[in-house]
Amino acid sequence: MTEALLAGAIAGLGVFLLIRALFPARAGLAARLSAMDAVRQGNGVSRVSLITNDEKESALRKAVGEAAARFYAARGWELRSIRADLALLGRSFEGFLATKCLLGASGLLAAPILAAWIPLMGWDFQLAVPLWSALLIAALFFMLPDVQIKRDAAARRRDFRHAVGAFLDLVAMNLAGGRGVPEALMMASSLGEGWAMARIRDALAGARIIGITPWQALGQLGEEVDVDELRDLSSALGLVADDGAKVRQSLAARAETMRRRELAEVEGQAGERSQSMLVAQLLLCAGFLLFLAFPAAMKMLGA
Repeated sequence: MTEALLAGAIAGLGVFLLIRALFPARAGLAARLSAMDAVRQGNGVSRVSLITNDEKESALRKAVGEAAARFYAARGWELRSIRADLALLGRSFEGFLATKCLLGASGLLAAPILAAWIPLMGWDFQLAVPLWSALLIAALFFMLPDVQIKRDAAARRRDFRHAVGAFLDLVAMNLAGGRGVPEALMMASSLGEGWAMARIRDALAGARIIGITPWQALGQLGEEVDVDELRDLSSALGLVADDGAKVRQSLAARAETMRRRELAEVEGQAGERSQSMLVAQLLLCAGFLLFLAFPAAMKMLGA
């Protein structure tokens, strides 16, 4: 009975996928609006982005990624947080989707492996065991890229915030030297090194080409990589850009606040690691005491 139900479900899923492939769904309103926005933005000058890893994707990977991206766009699934993490890491959305799909498909290979391994072990073979195991493994593999992207983006965003704090100090020093706000921003970005300063420098250089203010470019960069400090800096500079003294004081205060926050985070991480080391030491002591007491206990019990 179980094999018949599973076979019918697989056959029905195959027929459904065949019909969807032959008669694709019409694009929704969100997909059409996003396509119109992409065409309108394509007429202007595109923003400069720093790609940190130039991966040569295979034809299969590229085709799978583009098909998955169209599938997501047709249903209005934007995944803004994932896109911000990928933009921060310098990776493409299509490559991310291709990795998820290919990993999920590779997880399905566990079904024939388990189907061949279970009889070799001498156990009773049931078709439901390898099928459900393969589905669980495929789902786990499908979610692994999300976990990796979140972890890498969190570390990279922390480094970006540290660079923004140094950038604010440099801007404040340039303002104290008598430069205007746009000149101080460009000079501060040219003094720093590293990928974070390069992203800020590219955003400020693109602002001149597009015809927007430097703080608007910083705000767009903050939206792209999901860094609140850049968005707050853009709003603050837009309000007090005409008064150099107020801008200098505001930037110095923001830089000091960011340093205090980073120091608090470092102290918190150090405290967590100290607690984990304490727990490990207690477990080690408990194991050692158990090792010492075990022979005496067994002798008292007469074993």
